[in-house]
Amino acid sequence: MSSVQDVIASSLSAALESLGVRIDPSQFVVERPARIEHGEFATNVAMVAAKQLGEKPRSVAERICEYLGRNPVKYQQRLEIAGPGFINFFLDYGYLHEELVQVVTLGEDQFARSGIGSGERVQLEFCSANPTGPLHVGNGWWASYGDALARLLRRCGYDVSTEYYVNDTGGQIRRLGESLLARRAGREVEEEGYQGDYVRELAARYSGPDDVVDAGKWAAEKNLETIKSSLDKLGIHFDVWFSQASIEESGAVQEILDLLDSKGLLVEEDSKKLFLSTRFGDSRDRYLVKAEGDFTYLAGDIAYHYNKFVVRGFQRVIDIFGADHHGQVASLKAAMDAIGIGSERLEIILGQMVSLLSGADRLKFSKRKGNLIPLEDLVDELGPSATRLLSLSTSIDRATSVDIEKVKAESMDNPVYYIQYAHARMASIERVRDQRGIEMPDLSQINLSLLVHPRELALLRELTILPEVVEEAAIDRAPYKITNWLKEFSGLFHSFYHDCYVMSDAVEMELTYARLCLVAGCKVAVRVALSLLGVEALEQM
Repeated sequence: MSSVQDVIASSLSAALESLGVRIDPSQFVVERPARIEHGEFATNVAMVAAKQLGEKPRSVAERICEYLGRNPVKYQQRLEIAGPGFINFFLDYGYLHEELVQVVTLGEDQFARSGIGSGERVQLEFCSANPTGPLHVGNGWWASYGDALARLLRRCGYDVSTEYYVNDTGGQIRRLGESLLARRAGREVEEEGYQGDYVRELAARYSGPDDVVDAGKWAAEKNLETIKSSLDKLGIHFDVWFSQASIEESGAVQEILDLLDSKGLLVEEDSKKLFLSTRFGDSRDRYLVKAEGDFTYLAGDIAYHYNKFVVRGFQRVIDIFGADHHGQVASLKAAMDAIGIGSERLEIILGQMVSLLSGADRLKFSKRKGNLIPLEDLVDELGPSATRLLSLSTSIDRATSVDIEKVKAESMDNPVYYIQYAHARMASIERVRDQRGIEMPDLSQINLSLLVHPRELALLRELTILPEVVEEAAIDRAPYKITNWLKEFSGLFHSFYHDCYVMSDAVEMELTYARLCLVAGCKVAVRVALSLLGVEALEQM
């Protein structure tokens, strides 16, 4: 969809050429002012061009406005110069009506779709909780974030593959096996072991040998089945489940060590092998091989990322980790520079802590101590859509508190209810239309110029910005911006619903058709936004 901003930017470029100046449109902005009384759009182009012309910005703005007066932008009513040289565009409402036609014509499949990704191959790893227990709220909260980000990137033209990295080897698996065998034998689990009731349940089912590795691997497989079931309840399905053990068994870790050694970046220290990562910006050098010969977690992680970039050929990799992994960021990026991949191709996003409030209680989580709240239980309590919307309501880099009782309430104070109720109202209007046998004329025959009520215009303006919000959310890796748009748009629709009757004896049929078209466009936009978050669009509530 060609936006009005693109048309304005093109006209401004033509105006600059008439002044003998060539400036790429990316160097100036055409944006929506915070207040509608400042126009539909505003630009800083005069300030940018003033440097090349050697004139004052307001003088340049006057010359640009003279050009646009002779060669007006479509729907241009008037121009206004503000402040040091901003140009404000006041447009006829027809541009909003034209964009409504495009929304309805494009429909859910094509509206708010972008090509900014240009087919770039992106691997997105998220969740990846260790299979040492069920997925709990603490380590599964950001699963919806990863899934929504994948949906956003795909909508914007990226070729995305989602992946869960299964940490199915090493000391934690042995510790899980020790905990399981202790429970089976009726012994207490050691302090560093896994204490949860799920270990007792697994121990009652285990019939294998008294070998900590065998027992740990068996338990990890059962836990992974539970994790997949929990994610399935949220509608999250990974393209790839990648085994850490497969990396180690393939010899890939040793190949990475040999590569670093060949570059003079691996030294031996007290029978351990040290990666000179400080040469690439890390705060200290990192061990990759322990004294007893075992690989460190970082060594395996470097080999895993080499597999992502070199073996599988992804152009960009995005990892979503919990905040407790912040210490790995510099080391992993240093390794990417060291092995010649380039740290700029690796993005690491850290999700902050979440706490649940139930009444006056604050619920905390620890898998090892056993006081975890399974994510599946929260989904059963709130429903998958509410759970997803909640985890996508704030930026991932902010700690979050969720009031469970408030979310369960069927009230307009509940943001989940507020958003879904807006779509349900749109669906109810369409059901009433069908019940009354109202047949819509061809879109070209509907007089959309009748949509001039302040509630209608506010809806139309917000409707037209969704494509921008989608692109911005994808670029910023910020699905919460879609949630914020939904909250704002839902509020505008509820106001329209109360103040602008769609079908009534007091409403002329022409206006009914126009408002039904507006509702159809709103429904398209809301369904697109909800689908990007993985949230169900309810027809009735």
